[in-house]
Amino acid sequence: MMTGHTAQIATKAAFENAAERWGAVIGRDRQADGHFVYSVRTTGVYCRPSCASRRARREHVRFHLTSADAERAGFRPCKRCRPNEPGLAVQRAAVVAAACRVIERAASPPSLDALAGAAGMSRFHFHRVFKSLTGVTPKGYAAAHRARRVREALAQRSTVTEAIYGAGFNSNGQFYATAPGVLGMTPSSFRSGGAGVSMHFAVGACSLGSVLVAATGKGVCAIFLGDDPDALVRELQDRFPKAELVGGDREFEGLVSSAVGLVETPALGLDLPLDVRGTAFQQRVWQALRAIPTGSTASYTDIARRIGAPKAVRAVAGACAANPIAVAIPCHRVVRSDGALSGYRWGVERKRALLEREAGR
Repeated sequence: MMTGHTAQIATKAAFENAAERWGAVIGRDRQADGHFVYSVRTTGVYCRPSCASRRARREHVRFHLTSADAERAGFRPCKRCRPNEPGLAVQRAAVVAAACRVIERAASPPSLDALAGAAGMSRFHFHRVFKSLTGVTPKGYAAAHRARRVREALAQRSTVTEAIYGAGFNSNGQFYATAPGVLGMTPSSFRSGGAGVSMHFAVGACSLGSVLVAATGKGVCAIFLGDDPDALVRELQDRFPKAELVGGDREFEGLVSSAVGLVETPALGLDLPLDVRGTAFQQRVWQALRAIPTGSTASYTDIARRIGAPKAVRAVAGACAANPIAVAIPCHRVVRSDGALSGYRWGVERKRALLEREAGR
């Protein structure tokens, strides 16, 4: 079976010779778009590999790395596939990125109709494209962004009321109705570093060392891996300095066992609610990570493209590093563009071990 790592390398190496390129043209392979274009001597036109126009004879076809190369050779772009314009995937990524900026700048969340109209799409089509690239719906993205604004405002404003209106809420009632979902605790508790929030935790042992699991009443908020149990507890204390940390009881030990099982057999998944807090951008990245199938990998560039921010590769890496929930949010499945393993919050050797387990090795 081809692993995600192997598949990624194979894709990168494809379309490097004439035989592979002609095979892509024969199959109208959309994955070949952007790797090269082909020209037809008898028509004077050049096309994308996926072009649906009538197939030319092989002896009349030449391959060019770019549209500019084809035009310098005297060929004009096909009016059907428009190879000199951005591909559909790039166009959609740009549309979604623009919609994200509109959502972020708006004082209140724009309607789906307004976003779809600006994108030149129907409501249904825009909703589907947006979710496929970001991992969340437009409404979900707006909620995540507002959550970030609330966190920032609560840290900067002198009163909770000022923070509520500064974050774009129109009334106190509207905010307090959503506060538990946005913050995982009351606004006052959030401002005071988790004061008044009861957080259960326990440390267990697994084949990769120690694993700490912590949860609020809303769900799992941390899964840390490491060598030193005390260091893991200190990390939890640093993250929630004023929360009431309560040692796990017998019932909580079952949750720790589930986390250990997840580490030993990542394909099982973790069928438990998560209490994940992060910026709007981090939430988008973490959603995209959870969509990577078990046994597969993706590059930081892949994730950036999937969330509609193709230039935000460094920010994606930062969001992976900030992920507080090991394995359940699988940042270990993100590798460099050449397939090599890069940094991992809990150590590259643990990352390698997790990937090998998922690949069945």
